[in-house]
Amino acid sequence: MSSYINAFLDEIKAKNPAQPEFHQAVLEVAHSVALVLDRHPEYRKAKILERIAEPERVIMFRVSWMDDAGEIHVNRGYRIQMNSAIGPYKGGLRFHPTVNLGILKFLAFEQVFKNALTTLPMGGGKGGCDFDPKGKSDNEVMRLCQSFMSELYRHIGPDTDVPAGDIGVGGREIGFLYGQYRKLRNEVTGVLTGKGLDWGGSLIRPEATGYGAVYFAAEMLKTRNQTLEGKKCLVSGSGNVAQYTIEKINELGGKALTLSDSNGFIYDPEGIDSKKLEFVMDLKNNRRGRIKEYADKYKGVAYTPLTPDLDHNPIWDIKADCAFPSATQNEINGKDAKNLVRNGVFVISEGANMPTTPEGVDVFLDAKILYAPGKAANAGGVATSGLEMSQNSARLSWTREEVDSRLHHIMKSIHKTCVEAAAAYGTPGNYVNGANIGGFLKVARAMIEQGLV
Repeated sequence: MSSYINAFLDEIKAKNPAQPEFHQAVLEVAHSVALVLDRHPEYRKAKILERIAEPERVIMFRVSWMDDAGEIHVNRGYRIQMNSAIGPYKGGLRFHPTVNLGILKFLAFEQVFKNALTTLPMGGGKGGCDFDPKGKSDNEVMRLCQSFMSELYRHIGPDTDVPAGDIGVGGREIGFLYGQYRKLRNEVTGVLTGKGLDWGGSLIRPEATGYGAVYFAAEMLKTRNQTLEGKKCLVSGSGNVAQYTIEKINELGGKALTLSDSNGFIYDPEGIDSKKLEFVMDLKNNRRGRIKEYADKYKGVAYTPLTPDLDHNPIWDIKADCAFPSATQNEINGKDAKNLVRNGVFVISEGANMPTTPEGVDVFLDAKILYAPGKAANAGGVATSGLEMSQNSARLSWTREEVDSRLHHIMKSIHKTCVEAAAAYGTPGNYVNGANIGGFLKVARAMIEQGLV
């Protein structure tokens, strides 16, 4: 089987040059799925792995817009429609200068398995634009969103492809995107998730990814007869995911010690309580400031600026029990992973997508700690997006308690699937294999049953 997997990976690299993140994502899944292909030669014969790794459709387009000074800018927009075997394409839109084809293909590939794990009928997709919303006025962001949607609207719909937000795309951007879609199509549908509560959004959606990552960590801790009560937690990022991760950590009795942004990170040994979290939410969501202001405001807080040429990230070199990487891909390398384990961290629940490099993942697996990959741990966001789609279809709005209860149930179900799949294929306790195999099996069965399409 290793020769087959190696040949498959060589072909992926040859057909998709200069896309290291995509190669990394496919590599991780392929090694897990090799265990399945040994038992199910029909999947190998049907080239399921090869078909899943090839997008059903790649859309790339020009995004022209004008800034407040009257200068014209040209960006590039994308939508990767990866796999629709179990439902409409579903996945976020990312606005960030690092957006490129390889990044979005990795995210779309991960999304296929993540969405399959949620128990909801959603395929996988991802999109975005190499636009940086930082420092832009609301009107400039609106013009960019309107230009972006003026092309994207041709390719999406409530039963075809339902985008959501991701890095750089929050409530403001979703509003502008939805308004342009509604104008162009002359219809009111649930074509985007993460909408405002007054026009089709769901309660808990902003909180869902962070809440879900913490719920998953709590489920892992149960396997060792422990809870989050009193646990010290490291959290990276300071956006939506990080904020609500901390909110749920506090609710379950843990203590969050860190937050970060692209300039550096803060370490608060007293913990980021609810009052301090309110300050962070205002700082990041309204004033769009930098996390250093937290250290300026509160005594006893250390701020460490980012050192780009450093071979590790100091945020992961602090004594703690749990870590919730919630910023971006590959933020934990092999040295960071060793530092985490050395400092007593034994629970890792990924709020970001693929935040750990392959070397880091190996460190966690070798140490036999409780390590949950993003496609399982951060599935709460897309799960609640799926619940928003359900509410839109039924023209109903569920209460906060009902949505949170459904989210909690879904995260428990994902955890159960991961545990059972890992055990069934001879690797008990390996959540990486469990998540990859659990998601793959559902998509593979659907693809086999629907024929060669």
